[in-house]
Amino acid sequence: MNRKLIILDIVCFVVLPLVIWNYGRVFFSDYIAMLLSTVPGFMYTIYRFRVERQFHITGLFIITSLFIGTTVDLLSGSAERMLWNQIYLGLFYVVVHFIALVIRRPFALYFAVDFVYLQGHPREETKRLFYQKGIFMWFQMIQLLFVIRGLFMAGLNTWLLKTYGVDGYNQMIIYRQIAGWFFGLLVAGMYIYINVPVRKYFQKQDAKTREKAEQI
Repeated sequence: MNRKLIILDIVCFVVLPLVIWNYGRVFFSDYIAMLLSTVPGFMYTIYRFRVERQFHITGLFIITSLFIGTTVDLLSGSAERMLWNQIYLGLFYVVVHFIALVIRRPFALYFAVDFVYLQGHPREETKRLFYQKGIFMWFQMIQLLFVIRGLFMAGLNTWLLKTYGVDGYNQMIIYRQIAGWFFGLLVAGMYIYINVPVRKYFQKQDAKTREKAEQI
């Protein structure tokens, strides 16, 4: 992971939310302070979305998740209700990811298709490659990891909320980010493993294309 991105993640998802939450409670209600603490992460996600040019399924998923999450936060009405609603929303995403796993349409595969498309490879050809038996299994495993991550995060946040109440929001911010990095590294590792046979395939395709061009 790029060192600059790690620093930006820490600042936007940990440092600024903690500062806004702790100092905002002095001037505003817990609910308003909590809402304001989500702004840096929201703006940073939009920034990353634009800079990294994430389109199609990946972009739609990010924007839809941001819209739903922000709407739920704004409609919650209180700090505690907002935290519980975030847990329920997380479980909703677990169900969505589980359904995608069961029907063999893993989001992990479509995210990878978008990424490869940005490298100049056709979506349909890439999708056919990814559905090959030896490769598809790994996308299903990543999808399963999405489900496990969602359940873990929901369980962690529920425990913190029941143990510390709204005052546990500090711990939630920190532990949530650490867990996010942990699962992110696992997912990245699986994608890197998948990239080996995928890269070999596209190298062969490029070689065939060059041979045909030379014959012409």
